[in-house]
Amino acid sequence: MKKRLRFFKENGKGLLLCLLIALPVWILTKEIKSLELVGAPILAILAGMLLPGTIKENSVYQSGITFTSKKILQGAVVLLGFGLNLATIGQVGAASLPIILSTITTSLVIAWLINKIVRLPYKTAALIGIGSSVCGGSAIAASAPVINADEEEIAQAVSVIFLFNVIAAFIFPTLGGMIGLSDTGFGLFAGTAVNDTSSVTAAASTWDTLHQTGGKVLEYATIVKLTRTLAIIPITLGLSLLELKKAKNTDKKSGEQGSGFSLRSVFPMFILYFVLASVITTAAVTILSGNALIMADTLFSFLKQLSKFMIVMAMAAIGLNTNLAKLIKKGPRPFLLGFACWISITAVSLLLQKALGLI
Repeated sequence: MKKRLRFFKENGKGLLLCLLIALPVWILTKEIKSLELVGAPILAILAGMLLPGTIKENSVYQSGITFTSKKILQGAVVLLGFGLNLATIGQVGAASLPIILSTITTSLVIAWLINKIVRLPYKTAALIGIGSSVCGGSAIAASAPVINADEEEIAQAVSVIFLFNVIAAFIFPTLGGMIGLSDTGFGLFAGTAVNDTSSVTAAASTWDTLHQTGGKVLEYATIVKLTRTLAIIPITLGLSLLELKKAKNTDKKSGEQGSGFSLRSVFPMFILYFVLASVITTAAVTILSGNALIMADTLFSFLKQLSKFMIVMAMAAIGLNTNLAKLIKKGPRPFLLGFACWISITAVSLLLQKALGLI
């Protein structure tokens, strides 16, 4: 009891501040359709950044803001697993697997190559590359704690991903029609070449409306997108191994012996819980039936929405700890890197569909 009281005394005001930013943003994006495309996470970051410095710099809030940007963010990733039915993804997503793997690999390689030219800090470049290749904000949320990225690096990466997501949502339905994509082809294109779920939904819904498909493209694109989300697991594990290797090299150079740094100390345990949540969802949907299945679906739907809200809270905290002036000073280089990743993913997705006879 004393620990809980101490926790709320230390973190309560910061948590409440993040909640007070996230709640109106969440409601507005639900009520105003035009804001839904922008997305609640990016609006929460902007709201946090634009609050007066006297509030953000007040020490009574800082502990809670830090807790929200770290622990609440990790908790959101765990709950994200309850939106993944591995059986459904296995049935429908397997057909898209070659394109998914190709676009992810292309984006990561392009990010590495282009960063040799634009020379961004490693963590910023890594988050932009991973966010572009996997699933936007969710991938950034999962990867940031592994590489100990700070709030400004996270905010920069999310901003870059947001820009190209919005552009894609507006132009991809027209582009798909111009090059003669089928309904399935566009669903695959949207699911592999657009990152954030809100933008995938916007692009696929627009296609459904234009071509009167009854929502089947949205359903297919969403499953492809969820299949991409699973790439969070190997990518975060790979980052953990890289961090372990870097730490060992640092120990060798400094001459230290046995600093206690191990894979367990860098492996993101919340990713293990994310996998467990996905397994629980899959097992429940497979085994249960009738009213029990309805109740399980309702619970999983609630947890998925809670995950999204927690991400918005975490983005508010990141905005509060982000210096807008410093962000602007970084100039166009992050956006050049994001643009290169976005163009390469778009090209690979379409070219592979052409090669596989889907266009």
